Amino acid sequence: MDMCIAYFDEAGDDGVTTASSEFFVLTSLYMNADRWQENFDKIRSCRQRLKEQFGFHSAEELHTKHLLSDKDPYRKYGWTSEQKQEIVKEVARCIADLDAKIVNVIIDKTYFVDENYHVLENALKYNIQRIENDSAGKWHYMIITDKGRLAPMRRTARAVRAFNPIQSKYSSGYINQPVRYLIEDILEKDSEESYFIQVCDFVSYFVHLYYKTREKKQALPNRVGRVIDEAFIGRIMATLRKNGVLNLNASQANPYGLVVYPKPRKKNTTYEAFALSVVHLYYNPKQESCQLVDEHIF
Repeated sequence: MDMCIAYFDEAGDDGVTTASSEFFVLTSLYMNADRWQENFDKIRSCRQRLKEQFGFHSAEELHTKHLLSDKDPYRKYGWTSEQKQEIVKEVARCIADLDAKIVNVIIDKTYFVDENYHVLENALKYNIQRIENDSAGKWHYMIITDKGRLAPMRRTARAVRAFNPIQSKYSSGYINQPVRYLIEDILEKDSEESYFIQVCDFVSYFVHLYYKTREKKQALPNRVGRVIDEAFIGRIMATLRKNGVLNLNASQANPYGLVVYPKPRKKNTTYEAFALSVVHLYYNPKQESCQLVDEHIF
């Protein structure tokens, strides 16, 4: 049986206080072990191009939020807004060219009805479920995550091996479908030392921005808004989608396969209106599939 490696990172925080972010994004990037070196070489070549064009040191961690917000250690480069845009576009094109898959899970805290909702644990569970579905017994996989949240992630991964309730297709109830193809405990690695975790950071932050502007109808953070706009974010998402790197089977409610939990309790909520608008905008009856008609790739 083949073996895959999955990397994880997040955007937002998993807190539930009034000071916490409204939503939390957990992104996984997974690939067949036989494709690891090829994908690594593509990212390394991308970083070499960024060094040649913009002086961005290949060993410097790419932390997308800090780059767009002009925070250290990126302020020292003195990049213009246009240069930052070019860096981001280059990275997006590189990610779209990887022989890998990406799953994005969004936990929208505005839909909470339970103050004890476990944000990180549920986001991880839903993400693992999508990887497990994609595996379908064809390959095993192991998970490597950024430092900082290892203990709760390990507990969750161990738990779903024994108890993993899934909505039944034939009734309103649930069935227990334990995770079978995840091997070993979740391992951690400093994102500074992993190009693949930095890719997850990039994707999770742009999913965060996309959801914030498109679904929540909120303005971009001031510093970020000085560099990019909503149209730019849409084009980044379309670029990531173009070669199939996004696992669109993770969710059919939107054109990017974004998995959103918890589900809204009332009909015609903001999210349902969003989903309906997506179907209206993207559904092509002739092809019986969702496709983009208002975004252009970079």
